[in-house]
Amino acid sequence: MSSGGLQGSRPERAKDPALAVVTAFLALFSIVGFATYGLPFFYDFFVRELGWTRQQVTSGNAYSKLLVGPLFGFAAGVIIDRFGPRRLMLAGILMAGLALVGLGEVHGLGPFYFFYLLNALGYVCGGPLPNQVMLSGWFDAARGRAMGIAYLGIGVGGALVPLVANALTQALGWRGALRALGIAMIAIAFPAAFFVREPPAAASTAAARAPLGPVLRRPAFYFLALASICSIGAVGGTMQNLKLYLSLDRGLTQGQAARILSLILIGSIAGRLLMGWLADRWPKKQVMLLIYAIVAATIPLLAFAPTFGMLQVAALLFGVGLGGDYMIIPLMAAELFGLRVLGRVMGIVLTADSVSESVVPMAVATLRDHLTSYRPGFLFLIGLAALGAVGVAFLPRSSRPD
Repeated sequence: MSSGGLQGSRPERAKDPALAVVTAFLALFSIVGFATYGLPFFYDFFVRELGWTRQQVTSGNAYSKLLVGPLFGFAAGVIIDRFGPRRLMLAGILMAGLALVGLGEVHGLGPFYFFYLLNALGYVCGGPLPNQVMLSGWFDAARGRAMGIAYLGIGVGGALVPLVANALTQALGWRGALRALGIAMIAIAFPAAFFVREPPAAASTAAARAPLGPVLRRPAFYFLALASICSIGAVGGTMQNLKLYLSLDRGLTQGQAARILSLILIGSIAGRLLMGWLADRWPKKQVMLLIYAIVAATIPLLAFAPTFGMLQVAALLFGVGLGGDYMIIPLMAAELFGLRVLGRVMGIVLTADSVSESVVPMAVATLRDHLTSYRPGFLFLIGLAALGAVGVAFLPRSSRPD
């Protein structure tokens, strides 16, 4: 845990790092757990009620991240490196929550794309990027555990949201359920983000910002980006299409599909705790390789499980890999490049990830629309996940420039 002074002459309070973990937990619970993993639950309702194709219902995520990621991802990293993450988080929480409220009202593709764009802006401003930098600034030796605990928010939120969304849909209809989830996101995440303080590293890194050029000349940066792009694309492609596949192609009920989605995120809770604990004890490259190998090995189990019982087991195993996926990337980046460039490095990496996370799910859905089977798309995802593991294998064990 960091031990220096904070902004000005105010002494560090022992509760500040704990509040930072709570804030990150609640922000990730809402913006990633509820929004990112909750929205695909509603895709089949858009298909059934509005007559849209699978490609159209996944295109909102795709087009918004393709636009927002390249335009705002690196800029967000620069803002965080210069001013700290807190104010950007507050804006992001509001945008992400209002996006779900708006999506509950849409009847055409124009408003659908607008609110998905707002959701993508909320993700960039209030999601993993500012939380990763905030926790890296508050914690040093226990950074892996802190990140693992905070990232449990994704697992808990993602595990709850299919069950909550299903219950809300039964009570309020799917449109009312979306509106309720959006309001809940703001109520859950905004208060803690309002009261949390900037980490002590925010002032010091702003005063001693390292140049980015040397990082961009290192092969390790490109291997990290390749690994992240491939694995995030494989995970996103799986999760964005899974409800459509289970409900429309395999004929599972809404309750059964919700149970599978929930089991994945329950598995991710164990995965985040385990990988966070391992990241403080093992070389981070080994932990990252383990995570990516799990993702590559479990996608075929999830896609081709012949029985509902085996599908549930596959969901839990896939969740373990998913749990560590997003969390390990900033830990590895901090290990390789240091805190003084972390916001900008993660801004670039997450921008590239957003492109992969948007293009890959829509590509898989488009293959399904044209070939009437998800098999080719899932085979593509398996290959993509394996390529991510290859990228990790080429990373150095460690290199701390600070």
